[in-house]
Amino acid sequence: MKLFPTVLSFLIFIVIISLPPVVLSYTTYAKLVTPTFWLLFSFISGLTFLTVISIVFIGKINPELYAQAFLAATTVKILACLFFVLILIKKNSVDRYVFAGDFFYVYFLNMAFEIYGLLRNLRNQKLR
Repeated sequence: MKLFPTVLSFLIFIVIISLPPVVLSYTTYAKLVTPTFWLLFSFISGLTFLTVISIVFIGKINPELYAQAFLAATTVKILACLFFVLILIKKNSVDRYVFAGDFFYVYFLNMAFEIYGLLRNLRNQKLR
């Protein structure tokens, strides 16, 4: 997996998943987006970007460590996200159901992008 196509696909992905919350913010369903949504979105998206880039670099250095790097980076990402959410909930009062929905929306879609990158890379390895 090359770096430039990965970064470009990630940026396109981020723009696509940020459109529904933007639309919801300007409609009558604005209460479905918590006030801290964009902080949560930027943190999880930034972690996903760092995860994907680190996996790409490790895959270039040693392709045999690709799966282990993916698992390690994903574990660190989920722990960082959980600590971030814990601190965010303690500092701010939020509607827990809306916040949980926003968190799962952002986290699982970012996880889907990571898995897509993993599968795309594994498919490319079979062609070599």
